[in-house]
Amino acid sequence: MPKTLIATVTAAVVALSVSTFARDRDFEDVFVVKESSETPTVVLSGNVVPFKEVTLAAQLPGRVKFIAGIEGELFDSGTTLVALDEDELLAKRSAAYAQAAAADADLRNAGVQYSRELWSPQSKNAPGGMAIPNLFDQMFTRPAEDFFGQRDRGAERSADLYASGTRMEQARSAMLRAQSEIRAIDAKLRDAKSLAPFDGVIVEKYVEEGDTVQPGQPMLKFADITWLQIEVDVPASLAQGLQPMSVLQNAATFDNHPEPVAVRVAQIFPMADVQRHTVKVKFDIPQGVSKPGMYAKVLIPDTSGPAKSQLPVIPSTAIRYRGSLPVVYIQNEKGEPELRMVRQGKRLDNGMTMVLSGIAPGDRVYPNPGPDIMTRSRGE
Repeated sequence: MPKTLIATVTAAVVALSVSTFARDRDFEDVFVVKESSETPTVVLSGNVVPFKEVTLAAQLPGRVKFIAGIEGELFDSGTTLVALDEDELLAKRSAAYAQAAAADADLRNAGVQYSRELWSPQSKNAPGGMAIPNLFDQMFTRPAEDFFGQRDRGAERSADLYASGTRMEQARSAMLRAQSEIRAIDAKLRDAKSLAPFDGVIVEKYVEEGDTVQPGQPMLKFADITWLQIEVDVPASLAQGLQPMSVLQNAATFDNHPEPVAVRVAQIFPMADVQRHTVKVKFDIPQGVSKPGMYAKVLIPDTSGPAKSQLPVIPSTAIRYRGSLPVVYIQNEKGEPELRMVRQGKRLDNGMTMVLSGIAPGDRVYPNPGPDIMTRSRGE
């Protein structure tokens, strides 16, 4: 055999041996699944919500004439965010002021008439029925009328005073009615403007300038995003293990912040959902880790079972994803890699991750599966 051919064959055999050795060594680098005495956790999904959020709705019909800004702009408390056209209300208020002025004039006139009747009654100065001078009438006619019972001037004076008092009360009522109309119009004028109830930003706008709105129609959503929370519907059995102001370490992950962060139980709602039997719980999150509306996952301690449970733990680097499903590669009885779907649990501080299902303690897991393992597991 020529020396050149022998050298070529030898080199090929050596290269194949080295490649096989490297691949076998890669396959032999496995991690034996261990047990953990950590409290088991359940992964629940939720949404990031602002600490405070309000929806400003129209209180009266009208046309939108002013909107303070666009989504994301910051406004101080008391700033006018939305204003409706108020020309019709201003005209009604002017008419109400005119009615109040007329009622005030009637009230003053009625008071003057009452005073005149009190001190100079008309019944006393009324002429008698004998058509003689007033002095003779007062000296002879009136006493004669009183004596024979033809006329009761005291009753006439009481009736005149009562009529004057009635006119004064009517004028006073008209004055109060006009003032009440003014206050009602002023209230509508205040409702025509929607003010910021606190410092925050416009989250969403539902109307634009020129739109016509009806009472109860949402106009914009305003929120305080300085502090954010995660809102989660927690099964009632898990909610029993949560306490207000307790801190869950490395319990939350977000789409825009995959690293786990600590959260604090901010609020546990007192009433459960009657259909799903879940309790709404809000968790405080650190500033700057997410935005309102983002998707979040929270690890809730499962205290409904035994206090401690032996759960398998594996290196976090062993977990791969097929789409959104977590998977690992284990070494089967034949010493070959095998794909196994798992349910991910809590990620520990030492680089390990708890597994809720899919593998058991004693399984052999590849901690750093490479392309060769993935290919071999598919039988290629």
